[in-house]
Amino acid sequence: MSTLSIILFVSIIALTLFITYLSSKKTKSTSDFYTAGGGLTATQNGLAVAGDFMSAASFLGITGAIALIGFDGFYMSVGNLLGFLFLLYLIAEPMRNLGKYTLADMITSRFKSNQVRGTAAASTLVISLFYMIAQLVGGGGLISLMLGIDYWLAVIIVGILMTIYVIFGGMTATSWVQIIKAVLLLGGSFVLTFLVFAKFDFSIIQMFEQIKTASPFGDQLANPGNKYSNGLDMISLNMALVFGVAGLPHLLIRFFTVKDAVTARKSVVYSTWFIGAFFLMVVFLGFGATTYVGWDKIVAANPSGNMAAPMLALSVGGDFLFAFISAVAFATILAVVSALVLTSASAFAHDIYGQIIKKGQITEKQQMKVARISSIVVAIASILLALVAQNINVAFLSVLALGIGASANLPVMLLTIYWKKFNTTGAISGMLVGLISSVILVLLSPNVWNPEPGVAILTGNPLFPLANPTIFTVPLGFIGAFLGTVLSAKKETGRYAEVLFKTNTGFGISAPEKH
Repeated sequence: MSTLSIILFVSIIALTLFITYLSSKKTKSTSDFYTAGGGLTATQNGLAVAGDFMSAASFLGITGAIALIGFDGFYMSVGNLLGFLFLLYLIAEPMRNLGKYTLADMITSRFKSNQVRGTAAASTLVISLFYMIAQLVGGGGLISLMLGIDYWLAVIIVGILMTIYVIFGGMTATSWVQIIKAVLLLGGSFVLTFLVFAKFDFSIIQMFEQIKTASPFGDQLANPGNKYSNGLDMISLNMALVFGVAGLPHLLIRFFTVKDAVTARKSVVYSTWFIGAFFLMVVFLGFGATTYVGWDKIVAANPSGNMAAPMLALSVGGDFLFAFISAVAFATILAVVSALVLTSASAFAHDIYGQIIKKGQITEKQQMKVARISSIVVAIASILLALVAQNINVAFLSVLALGIGASANLPVMLLTIYWKKFNTTGAISGMLVGLISSVILVLLSPNVWNPEPGVAILTGNPLFPLANPTIFTVPLGFIGAFLGTVLSAKKETGRYAEVLFKTNTGFGISAPEKH
């Protein structure tokens, strides 16, 4: 690793730690810690949501996927972007109007039930932990390659930094780290895209002509079917991407960081534009890497193509751009795992400890203390699991996170808002059926089982044929919620009229705190 690269890495760490120091002076209450006092603007929150979403998997993973498998890699960006339509039209406004700090707050605004709150908190913890391990394992491997350090040391460095951001700066620090990361990533991607497009003489036609001779797929690189030849698997993947985005807790809690539903909707619009522009540039980066780095070199560096973007930066922009893109990739990992730690800590400290164990009889000082301790425990657990999972194919962890979000969280959120007869039993059964079915089917899938030794976690024939079970688990989540409701002996429907009124008016939302 060059001296320039090390300087840029250290500079990003110093900048984020300085932000955390400034944020710590503003983090005085639970509202500050969980939601940045609800004081972010639509543009700020839009950038933060985009930063949450433009993870290392999006930047490095999708660029590499497009470079290696072409059109099929583009599915991941299109599916994720469409998920923001669900956030905009169905989730953003009700989430801000009904919730306070967590996903469980939103659901229990209708059902005052500790069982519902506990199940929602458990779902949040499971999704966040799976997603965090996947980020740490992938990030640890990438940072190990970029910095030339051992994997275990890379994971520990990321783990320590993400813990510092959360316990001292809370949501304020996490948000500003995301915002700065998003600006750097968009700026770096724009420069790299411009340089790549210039090499194609600013001609899309020329780009498609050149990639035909640069990949083993030839003409087929720009067509579907290079990886997803099974139609059901492709549909299921896109369902996970579209519906999973709308059920990821670390994205959903961002709607509590703004003052009202109007600002929440605007922030989704801004984030959609930012992410749409980013994914448009990723297409040029992927095809540029195929052409100017070389398919064989990308695979040799990393079989999944995760080093395609940094290698492209080195090829077309030299050492400085390579160092900058590598440092930004490092920042993306730090920002996303920090958000996941905060989400997990909020679910435990606010929902499980504060509302269930202490029955709401807890001071702000006590809850802040528990939240910070929870952040440390979650970070340590995720670091240890990531160290153990170093040689495991972690694709199934990401599939699980998105699948549970789509199958357990999304059906219950929609039915809480829009179905009058929905009740407590239905909410619990819907979340449990969606969660358990996702876990079981993934454990039986080709992500875990493969006849060829070393390809998957276990050797053997998968009992479930699809790599992604979302096409089955989303309907199962809705069916579980429906049957739990209609077969329940209790016919209570919660405070539906109150929820409907608050959903559409935002009545009772607290104002953002002044700093």
